[in-house]
Amino acid sequence: MTSLSADDAFLNHYGFSHDPFAARVPGFKFFPAQRKPVLGQLHHLARYSQLLLLVTGPEGSGKTLLRQALVASSNKQAVQSVVITPQATMDASALLAQIAQALNSQEADFDGVMAQVIQLALTGQEVYLLVDDAEQLTGAAVETLLRLAAGTPEARPHVFLFGESALGGRLEALSDGEERYHAIALQPYEEDETREYLALRLEGAGSGLECLSEEQIGRIHEQSGGWPGAINQLARDELIAAMQSKRGRRKSGGIGFPLPKKHLVAVVAVLVLIAVGFLFLRGGDSERPSAPEVTSLPLDGSSASGPAAESAEQDPTAIEFDGQERPLSLPLGGDAQPVVREPLAAAAGGESEDENGGPTANAAVPTIPAPAPAPAPAPAPAPAPAPSERVQPAPAPQVAAPAPAPAPASPQVRPNAAERAAAAATASGSTNSSWYASQPGSNYLVQILGTRVEKNAQAIVQQHGGNYRYFAKVHEGKPLYVVTYGNFASRAAAVAAVKTLPVSLQAGKPWVRNLASVQQEIKQAR
Repeated sequence: MTSLSADDAFLNHYGFSHDPFAARVPGFKFFPAQRKPVLGQLHHLARYSQLLLLVTGPEGSGKTLLRQALVASSNKQAVQSVVITPQATMDASALLAQIAQALNSQEADFDGVMAQVIQLALTGQEVYLLVDDAEQLTGAAVETLLRLAAGTPEARPHVFLFGESALGGRLEALSDGEERYHAIALQPYEEDETREYLALRLEGAGSGLECLSEEQIGRIHEQSGGWPGAINQLARDELIAAMQSKRGRRKSGGIGFPLPKKHLVAVVAVLVLIAVGFLFLRGGDSERPSAPEVTSLPLDGSSASGPAAESAEQDPTAIEFDGQERPLSLPLGGDAQPVVREPLAAAAGGESEDENGGPTANAAVPTIPAPAPAPAPAPAPAPAPAPSERVQPAPAPQVAAPAPAPAPASPQVRPNAAERAAAAATASGSTNSSWYASQPGSNYLVQILGTRVEKNAQAIVQQHGGNYRYFAKVHEGKPLYVVTYGNFASRAAAVAAVKTLPVSLQAGKPWVRNLASVQQEIKQAR
């Protein structure tokens, strides 16, 4: 069965009009919890501030959805929005070329873009430059955006960057102590907000929160850390697991006929007619009629009983649910990516890690109730026989239902071991592993942040130097690079050191942890 058929089975089971937890869903409304204040702040700063605006958060935190909401809520008559989403590392020339094309500028360089921004300002239009996945930009591209945000006395574009928290360190290094940007860190949902978010998603698909139990909701919130991308994936996994379990119970309690009901009724009717005709032909014979030879009639290439039926019962078709495929473009869609959990700094340590391998399920063989007895024919010298593999005389036609065959247990979702092994091989190459291993496990350090891009971790360490280091671990089946600061003999000393960190790093909510936990994570990554 194709993944499309598997998705149809999932939708039909719950009566959904669409997958409520897909990356892009029709008619999804902007969920205001923890995001509406940020949206209002962005509009306010765009109007009154002359700084580049940076929105940070881990993967799956809703940065793309916030960017879409910002564009949708802008005044289309007075604002021209240019959205750029790098598919790979983007340099300054490629960045300027995309901006110039969007603004219909003849010159694809800095002066040409600025001239077009000034021309639009004279007509009463402002320019919003919004860059998603901004951590993909090179240093030169980031510097170009800082220059554009500064603008000229005549006009300037409003620049918004959406990326990982490590991008703040790169901007800090390029700002050289000047106030050239303002950073806003997204926050995860509280448990009540997670419940409201799930209800909104399910109601949009024509269902309700009753699809999930309180235990499931609590588990989804705890494992996702309150980040919407992980909430979507975990909620879908919970629903699919519940569907598989229910179908498995139904299969084990049903009748093991592989044919649909209407086909079984047809077989019974044919057998009864053959038996009645045979008895009428033998009506003048005073001897007890012998059982007629009956040949099973195959319908749609299957027989009603026998070895073929048993084989069909024991070999159900596998259904593969492809959790990675998602529609690509729809306004105000949600993110559906595996995420690093909140708090931002805590994302890299101490939490249980779930693999995101695609769940699979077995399609249950339809359960067929025993057909009702056929209407009794006209009086005959002998009673009508009951249908079976060989017809025997019996007082009335009845159908013998074989005992139900036990069904195999529903398969459980298993982590993708190949992906986890590959990520572990990548993560094990950290150059600081030996330093962490050589320190006393009772000591403490400050965890600054975690990032999927190693060059971001390197940029932070190179910028601040000294007691800043990073190590690699495996999180959600992918390498994660964790930046730390210091080496303290007591927890109190480490807590005091947090307050001395630069403001840009404190925005990521650094936290104190002991070296033993770091050593354990490095060991697991190997």
